[in-house]
Amino acid sequence: MELRVSIQSVHQQTAEKLRAAILAGVFRPGDRLIEADLCGRLGISRPSLREALRSLEAEGLIVIVPNRGPQVPVLTWAQAEEIYRVRALLEGEAAALCARCATEADRQSMRSALQAFERAVQTGDPASRLSATADFYRAMLRGSGNALIEELLQRLVARINFLRAQSMSRAGRAKFSAKEMRAIYLAIAKGDSRAARKAAQAHVKNAEEAARDILAGDAAQTNGARSRKLSA
Repeated sequence: MELRVSIQSVHQQTAEKLRAAILAGVFRPGDRLIEADLCGRLGISRPSLREALRSLEAEGLIVIVPNRGPQVPVLTWAQAEEIYRVRALLEGEAAALCARCATEADRQSMRSALQAFERAVQTGDPASRLSATADFYRAMLRGSGNALIEELLQRLVARINFLRAQSMSRAGRAKFSAKEMRAIYLAIAKGDSRAARKAAQAHVKNAEEAARDILAGDAAQTNGARSRKLSA
């Protein structure tokens, strides 16, 4: 049986590059992704690009619009609100379970991720903030011992990361996120499941409020640009 690990394919590398660019805001909601332009910038063929785009479409990070091609979707507040409600339920439960079931290795992973997040906040590094946040939640979900919660959240991970990027772009939000994540960690470290659930849900609620302000601002800016275009 062949067990050799193959070199990462071009379409996987392309998907990673485009995913990072979308989450970093290089491509904004509503932006069209022009195939010829992307092929030139990435140095790849159209078949490889299209395969990568299909992967991102499955994650909900892009949509294929008839007669227009791929573009970054405009997330409505109703859609975002649904995601936050599901997050609050699942992450609250995961934090409570983690407080009861986590191993020392799980807690150490959370502590290391939290420290990395706090360093990223101090240095103003958005990419490292998102990476450290993902590591923090990965450790918490592993420590919860509930594979189904982990699977359900994994299906939302791309859209959750997009919303995280939006909420943490609000001035000062990242510092509050650090405090909220530390509250989650401390409750888990103490084995206090009730406090862990409360801290996790409060964190999601505060992130929701920040994202709502950002998305509302983006919508107002887009509408203003459309009005100026029509009146020009």
